[in-house]
Amino acid sequence: MPLKRLKDFLDKNHVNYALINHSKTYTAQEIAASAHISGKEVAKTVMVKIDGKMAMVVLPASYRVDFNMLREALGTKNVEMASEEEFRYLFPRCEVGAMPPFGNLYNMGVFVADSLTVDEEITFNAGTHTELIRLGYKDFENLVHPVILKFSYAC
Repeated sequence: MPLKRLKDFLDKNHVNYALINHSKTYTAQEIAASAHISGKEVAKTVMVKIDGKMAMVVLPASYRVDFNMLREALGTKNVEMASEEEFRYLFPRCEVGAMPPFGNLYNMGVFVADSLTVDEEITFNAGTHTELIRLGYKDFENLVHPVILKFSYAC
């Protein structure tokens, strides 16, 4: 992947998208500032373990995961943030922390914060710390089939 596999997937599914290049940054809020996009409009992917199984949670860059809310929404007791060492091998061609929120391409579940669904578009890392992809949120939802939950709060 990162970018070629994702672009091929989007092209195969006839999805319109824009590629946005920006200065090298590492946090979602820095990415938003570098790309001149509101932090509310940039989606960040946080890797979690749910009952020991790796999954992606996706939320606006300006939000934080509330693990108690996530546990409650999932009806489980075991939800914790995964360390980079635990997930880096799952995304061999992606820069660590820059994986796109397409868990379906990696055989893992994707949980999207309800606060992210109100915007018409979604912008996210494309596998590197210098490239973003923007596409319609409905296209993202149709391709990924995420579970939409309430598990985040604004910073």
